[in-house]
Amino acid sequence: MGRLFSGSIFIALLGTCTIPGMIQPRPAAASATPTPALALPAPAPKPTDLKPVPGRFLFQGQMIQGGVVIGTAPKGTTMLTFNGASIPLASDGRFVIGFDRDAGPAASLTGTLGDGSQITQPLTVAKRSWDISQLTTLPKYPVPQPEFEKRRPAELAQIGAARGMQTDAQGWSQPFMWPVTGRISTLFGSQRIYQNGEAGAYHSGVDVARPVGTVVLAPADGVVILAASEPFTLEGYLLMVDHGMGLNSAFMHLSRIDVKVGQHIRRGQPIGLVGMTGRATGPHLHWGMKWRDARVDPLLLAGPMPVAD
Repeated sequence: MGRLFSGSIFIALLGTCTIPGMIQPRPAAASATPTPALALPAPAPKPTDLKPVPGRFLFQGQMIQGGVVIGTAPKGTTMLTFNGASIPLASDGRFVIGFDRDAGPAASLTGTLGDGSQITQPLTVAKRSWDISQLTTLPKYPVPQPEFEKRRPAELAQIGAARGMQTDAQGWSQPFMWPVTGRISTLFGSQRIYQNGEAGAYHSGVDVARPVGTVVLAPADGVVILAASEPFTLEGYLLMVDHGMGLNSAFMHLSRIDVKVGQHIRRGQPIGLVGMTGRATGPHLHWGMKWRDARVDPLLLAGPMPVAD
């Protein structure tokens, strides 16, 4: 994960995904006033540059809402907790922590050494600005009923079971790549405010507009934890990949899935095809990521979007 953050970028916000709360194409009559995109921090040191140091935590990446950080614990650390919850520690002393889109300004990391003593490091989480569109003339888009209510519980159960799986994946330690290259149509964290100040759910991933049939590549090594055999109501054909250390990816609206649950996949390996299944108004890939329960921004791991082939 050598380039966790990138410099400032300009991205056109043209929504294609119609999952409730996600950014959708703006009607011509609507008035939208977006917040300027965040200027992202400069790249941090590569994880290979971090060596365990007695009495000190070292970090690669910057602590920011939606961000992911690789840390190295002090020499002799046998246990690690983040905000009071135990997190795994690799044999070389490295670990992963992530910060939700709405993470508060403070966090805490505690390492327990072999002699029982503890080292606690307070963490400061930087706040980000998000693209907020004021569409006060439009009502919030309702989710169709009752078919949705009938099918959704089973779909959520599958997603929850997948995220609860433990694998031996090591992709967390690699530089992440974009699974497809193209125009980013919707940023992570974007949100719309509708009539009467009713807020839609924020956009939980990054949308990349590409034609149906475009090959989707694995952004890092991982183990497949969910490969939908039929389209989900919202996500369509959904593929989920565990990268280890609590970090996982979800790829939505696919037209085809080319891997199976339990399969080990490699960075850059074809895993499926772009589509517009589920609730989508146009062909695109929605790439979402989570660290445990925290939704994190794929753009901060993959870096600037390369020029499309």
